[in-house]
Amino acid sequence: MSDLDIRPATPGDIPAVVAMLADDPLGAQRESPDDLTPYAAAYERLAADPNQHLVVAERQGKVIGTLQLTVLPGLSRRGAVRSIIEAVRIHADERGSGLGTRLIEWAIEESRRQGCQLVQLTSDSSRTDAHRFYERLGFTASHVGFKMSLG
Repeated sequence: MSDLDIRPATPGDIPAVVAMLADDPLGAQRESPDDLTPYAAAYERLAADPNQHLVVAERQGKVIGTLQLTVLPGLSRRGAVRSIIEAVRIHADERGSGLGTRLIEWAIEESRRQGCQLVQLTSDSSRTDAHRFYERLGFTASHVGFKMSLG
């Protein structure tokens, strides 16, 4: 993977990122790649926040993976800083290539660089393959997550 570049996403990457977000059974129900307006506004909010790291993996000029890393200061755990990995997506042509591992390794290393003591993520309960993947990388299914839709 020496030809792989993991870099901050740019506005020009939004269509490729949204296409990857929409390219699975769950994303197909909640993403709208035909209307990029809300994604552009969300990108601007992310880009303005130094605790948000939206990155893409690029090879030979093609965006083939993405994730969002959020650094979250807090009081719990003696004032520990933690990071949250979200929206990990790999282009369909690259699944199984090791790119997902490489992206998560990048997120863990960046978390260390940012002074985090803990890295966490959530995964939809239906994504059993993803759960095995995260466990293989050293994550532990330690909590039960809850969500409430507000809109």
